[in-house]
Amino acid sequence: MMDINDRNDSGWKNGGGQPPQSEPQRQYYYMARLRAYVEEKSLALGRPLTASIQTFGCQMNARDSEKLAGILREAGYEQIDSEEADFVLYNTCTVRENANQKVYGRLGTLNHWKKDHPHMMIALCGCMMQEPEVVEKIRKSYRFVDILFGTHNIFKLAELMVTRIEAADMVVDIWKDTDLVVEDLPNRRKYSFKSGINIMFGCNNFCSYCIVPYVRGRERSREPEDILNEIRRMAQDGVTEVMLLGQNVNSYGKTLDTPMTFAALLREIEKIDGLKRIRFMTSHPKDLSDELIEVMGSSDKICKHLHLPLQSGSTRVLKEMNRRYTKEQYLDLVERIRAGVPDISLTTDIIVGFPGETQEDFLETMDVVRKVRYDSAFTFLYSKRTGTPAASMPDQVPEDVAKERFDRLLKEVQEISRQVTARHVGTVQQVLVEEINRQDASLVTGRLSHNTVVHLPGDASMIGKILDVKLTECRGFYYLGEPV
Repeated sequence: MMDINDRNDSGWKNGGGQPPQSEPQRQYYYMARLRAYVEEKSLALGRPLTASIQTFGCQMNARDSEKLAGILREAGYEQIDSEEADFVLYNTCTVRENANQKVYGRLGTLNHWKKDHPHMMIALCGCMMQEPEVVEKIRKSYRFVDILFGTHNIFKLAELMVTRIEAADMVVDIWKDTDLVVEDLPNRRKYSFKSGINIMFGCNNFCSYCIVPYVRGRERSREPEDILNEIRRMAQDGVTEVMLLGQNVNSYGKTLDTPMTFAALLREIEKIDGLKRIRFMTSHPKDLSDELIEVMGSSDKICKHLHLPLQSGSTRVLKEMNRRYTKEQYLDLVERIRAGVPDISLTTDIIVGFPGETQEDFLETMDVVRKVRYDSAFTFLYSKRTGTPAASMPDQVPEDVAKERFDRLLKEVQEISRQVTARHVGTVQQVLVEEINRQDASLVTGRLSHNTVVHLPGDASMIGKILDVKLTECRGFYYLGEPV
């Protein structure tokens, strides 16, 4: 077993001199080296080498997986969905501890496949790998894993794979933190017409229940011109919708040498020709500015949807969560958003059963839900996460009590959502068609600017197009429609 940091560049065996020291040139060097190995093995097997990326967790992970897929394609791998592949990569999530258990279970199954295919390689990356105890467990109990790396150095995939091939030992390369942002690497988008794009990395908020700042590191914003150039290239390549990604996009620009607000960045992105829709997430309520509300209200491209996590309606619980806003401040913010952006769809996250939550605290949450009337809400039972302050807090809420509250909240949220979503029945709205419907091949599925799903008659020729659609029926959380 070796740590990548223990190896000096002078130890590389190559016929083209030493690898470049600057990025991304160094990684393209290793992609070429890896491609040579892939071609040699493909020739021996008489078929293309396959790769499978399994993504767990959030949209940040999904975007990381697109970059990893781009590197593998550049190296000559053919991507497949099945884990019966020559190279399998798990891009892991660790927001909840049961996510870790899921990965361990999948690894156990994968071990049987590898025994029959010894040339196969297995790699793990992502948030779970940023936990030292997880890395140690894999080193000891899952020695058949080939490569471990974290969230800060996914751009090094090809280099790590070449290292593993030449070292014939497990490679571990975990960075605790970084201020490095590597641009201009290949990526393989899931959709040709829409894409996520990172505008910043890391988080400085330290909510008491959340592990993200510990595994994603401190906030660091990308340079605006790098973001704009990437979106321009996407638009030229047929992308009409972008999702701007960050743990808290509202704090974008604070780490730049020349600070820039998120609202100012949006104004520049709006100017890009060919781009039709702009989405973003996630917005922390404490940092959402009046400037951003004004930009959203005046824009033809920014979608009429805002994800605004509440987490709790109790000011006392919000303080224990370290959210840094009160119930009253949140409700005032919602009023200002609705005044500035009429007909906006609001969605949220809510945690039930946070340590110390009383019946009165829970009723405060229900009160906010009734006043705001969200289009939809992601509701979660509090899950103790080792390594966070909340995990050691006293007065953990009994499971049966939390479950009863959760069921009441879910019923309320779903009833309100059915009523709110139906407001557009009978109107003509623009729908971006995304795919053939998975249950009925005579239908296609798309989304409104409000992010609501719409099913309508159609075929594959409509995918990627923005169409005028009359919404004929609301089925609770989605619409049926007819092209106009």
